[in-house]
Amino acid sequence: MKTLFTLLACLLACGASFAQKLNKISGKIVDDKAVPVSFALVRVLNYPDTTVVRNASTNIDGEFSIDQLKSGDYVLSVSMVGFKSKKTAKFSLNGDLNMPVISIESLTRQLKEVSVQARKPFVEHQIDKMVLNVENSIVSSGSTALEILEKAPGVQIDRQNEQILLNNKSGVMVMIDGKNNFLSASDLTVYLNSLNSSQIATIEIITNPSAKYDAAGNSGIINIKLKKNKAFGTNGSISSTYRNAIRANLPTNVYGSELNFNLNHRVKEWNFYTNANASKNNNFSNLFLDRSTNSNGLQSLFNQNFQKIYTGSRLAAKLGADYFVSDKTTIGVMLDGSTSTRKLDNFSQTFITEAKADAVNKNSLIQYSDANTPNKNYSLNFNLKHDFKKEGASLNFDADYSGFDYSGLENFNANFYDAKGALYNNTIIRNNSKIAIDIYAAKTDFTWPISKSTKIETGLKSAYVKTNNDFLSSSLINNEWQNIVGQSNNFIYKENVNAAYANLSKDWGKWQLQAGLRAEYTQSTGTSVTNNTETKQHYLSLFPTVFVNQKISESSNLRYSYGRRIDRPNYQQLNPFNFYMDPYTIAQGNPYLKPQFTNNFEVSYNYKSGLSFSLGYSKTKDLILDSKTAQNDSTRIVTVGQGNIGSGQYYTAGLYFPLTIAKWWSLQSNFNLFYNKFKDDNLEGAPFTLSKVMYNFNINSSITLLDNWTFETNFWLNSPRVRGIERTTIYQKALNMGVQKSFLNKALRLRLNVDDIFQSNYWKGTLDYQNVNLRVQNNYISRRASFSISYNFGNQNLKSNQNRKTAADDIKNRAGG
Repeated sequence: MKTLFTLLACLLACGASFAQKLNKISGKIVDDKAVPVSFALVRVLNYPDTTVVRNASTNIDGEFSIDQLKSGDYVLSVSMVGFKSKKTAKFSLNGDLNMPVISIESLTRQLKEVSVQARKPFVEHQIDKMVLNVENSIVSSGSTALEILEKAPGVQIDRQNEQILLNNKSGVMVMIDGKNNFLSASDLTVYLNSLNSSQIATIEIITNPSAKYDAAGNSGIINIKLKKNKAFGTNGSISSTYRNAIRANLPTNVYGSELNFNLNHRVKEWNFYTNANASKNNNFSNLFLDRSTNSNGLQSLFNQNFQKIYTGSRLAAKLGADYFVSDKTTIGVMLDGSTSTRKLDNFSQTFITEAKADAVNKNSLIQYSDANTPNKNYSLNFNLKHDFKKEGASLNFDADYSGFDYSGLENFNANFYDAKGALYNNTIIRNNSKIAIDIYAAKTDFTWPISKSTKIETGLKSAYVKTNNDFLSSSLINNEWQNIVGQSNNFIYKENVNAAYANLSKDWGKWQLQAGLRAEYTQSTGTSVTNNTETKQHYLSLFPTVFVNQKISESSNLRYSYGRRIDRPNYQQLNPFNFYMDPYTIAQGNPYLKPQFTNNFEVSYNYKSGLSFSLGYSKTKDLILDSKTAQNDSTRIVTVGQGNIGSGQYYTAGLYFPLTIAKWWSLQSNFNLFYNKFKDDNLEGAPFTLSKVMYNFNINSSITLLDNWTFETNFWLNSPRVRGIERTTIYQKALNMGVQKSFLNKALRLRLNVDDIFQSNYWKGTLDYQNVNLRVQNNYISRRASFSISYNFGNQNLKSNQNRKTAADDIKNRAGG
C-alpha cells in the first residue's frame, strides 16, 4: 500500500511540473561538406559548470529539438562516431531558440599496411555486469548460444547434468531479451543449442542483480539480447549457417543448419517488426558408466555404454507493433510462438559381472529406446511506456499470458542375455506424457528522479502459474498394455507470487550508492491426483540489495555489493513421478523440495574500464542438488533425484586483464579462482562434507588486417571441480578459431569457425557417497566446423523497437519439458 501511495504522490508531483513554462532549442548538424549528420548526440550543458541538462539525437535530416529547458546560460556539445566533438559558444536562453547550423569535422585515419576499425571486444566489463559482444565476434559465428557461453569468463557448461554454472554455482536465471524462459534445465540446454549466434547481439552476465530484478537465480542472471532492427523505413537482415561435427566414427546425420529472417518497418507513429527462425540441430553422445553393488555376499559390477543420437527441429516467429501516442508515450503488443520436436534414439549395453563366494556369473542387457517430444509454446504481451516531462522519470506496465503444451512418447525394449548369449527375458515399456502450463503475469515499474543526484525506483508484480502433468507408464504383457502402478500419475501444481520493490540511488561525486528491498510472497499447492496427496507451501521473503561505488581517481574505482537471492524448484523437480530410464535406473521427482536462499557479497576494483579484480563470497542454505541419488543393493536399482542439502559456501577471486599488443592485435584474459564447500549434518542418514579449490582460465585474441579480414582465437580451461556429491576428475578445455571477411561496405559477411580443434572438451567424473560409487565419462560432440553468411539491408542506424522485460520474468525457466 505504501508503494501505491508513493506512486500516486510522484504522479501528482509530475502533474504539477507540466504546468511550468519552459523553453525549447532546435537546430541542425552538418559535416564539413554540408551533409546532414544523422543520429549525432546533442547535449545541453549548464554554463559554467558544464553539467548535462538534457540531450537528444538528430533525426535522419540532421535536425534536433530539445524542450523543457529553464531560462539561463548554456553550451551545446555535439558528438558522433567518426567526427571530432564540438562545443558551441555560450548563449543565453529566455524563450524558444533556433540555433544557427552547426558544422562538425569528420575524422579520417589511414594506415599503410593495416586498416584498424573500431570494434567492441568480445568481452566488455561494465560497472554492474560483463557483456559478451557476440554480434562482432568471429569465434562465436556459427556457434550456438550454449557454445558461446562456454567461452565466457566465469561460466561453465555442465553438459553431464545439463546445467549452466556461474562462478561455479548453479541456479542461474537465463533471460531472453529481459524476460525469463519457460524451460527446465535440460530443455533450456536444448533451446540454447538451437539458438544460433546470428540471432544474438550481446549476452549480459550479472553476478549480483539489484532489487529491481526478480529475486530468482542464486548465482546471478544471464540475459541474452537478440538482434533488433533499428531504423525508419524498411530494413532487415537474413542469415544462414551450416555446421557439422568433425570426429571419427560418428553417425552420418550429425549436423546443424539455421535460417534467420528479420524485418522492421517504421513510419511516424507506428513501428512493425517481425522475425522468423528455422533450425535443425542433430547431436550425438557416448556415455560410459561403471558402478558396483554388494548385498548378502553378492557383488555385482555394472559396465554400461549408452549411444544417443538426437535429432531436432524448431520453427519460431515473433510479430510486434509499437504505437507512438506521443513523443512521451508508447503502446506495444507482441505475439511470439514456436513449435519444435526432438527425437532421441538410444542404444545401450549393460554388462553385469556377479560374484558370490567362488562363483562368477556374467550376463548382459541390451536396450533399444526412442523418444519423440513435440512442444509448442506461445505468449502475448501488452506493454505501455510513458516518459514524464521531468527528465529520467518514466512509468512502464506489462501484462503477459503464456501457454505451453508438451507431449512425449517414449519406448523401451530391453533384452536380457545369460553368459552364453541366450535371451532369457524381455521387457517392453512405453511412457506417455502430457504437460500443459498456463502463466498469467502483470507488473509495473516507476522511476522518479528526486534531484540530479538522487533517483527512486519502485514497482509491483503479480504472477499466477498452473501446470497439469499427466504421466502414464505401461508395460506390454501378453500382448496387452497394462498400467504400471506407482509410475503413472497426474500432478497439478498451482503457484501465486506477489512482489513489490523499491530502489534508491544517490550520487555524491566520488561515492555512489544504490540500496533496494524486494518483498515476495509465495503460495503454492502441489496435488497428486492419482495418490490423492497435497503439498502446500506459503512464505514471505525479503531480498535486500546494496551497491556502493567509490571513485578513487579519474581512472579507478572500487565497487562493493550485497544481495539476497532465491531459487524455487522447477515444476518437474516437484513432480513425484518415477521416470523409467532402464531396468536398473529410475529418475524421481520430489514434491517436498524447499527453495534455496543465497546471500552474495562482492568487492571489485576497476582500472580505466579495463583491468579489474574481484573478490566474492556467498552462502546458500537448503541447496538443491542431486543429493537424492541412492542405490538399493538388493534390487541393484539406482534412483536419481534432487533434494536439499544443508549449505554450500563459495569463495571466488577473479582477474580480468585486457592487453593491446599492437593497433591491430588485442588480447583479453580472464582468470577465476574458486573454493567451494558443501556440508550437511544428515544427508541420507550420514554427515557429509566436501570441499575443493578450483580455477578456470579464458583468453581471447583478435587480429584485424587489410581488406576487412579479421581473425579470432579463443581458449578456455576448467580445472577438476566438485559440486555436492559429484566430482569432475579431468581438466576440460577447448581451443576455438575463426576468420571473417566482409563485403559491400560490411553489409555482407562470411564467417568460418572451428570449435574445440583438439577435441579436448568432454566430461569425466565420479559420484561417491555411502554405497553409491559411480564412474562416468561423457563424450559429446564438441568439435564442429561452421560456415555462416549474413546480409543486412535497409537503414541500420536508428533504434526503434523495444527491448522489454515482461511481467513473466521470474517464472519462465522453471517450467518443465
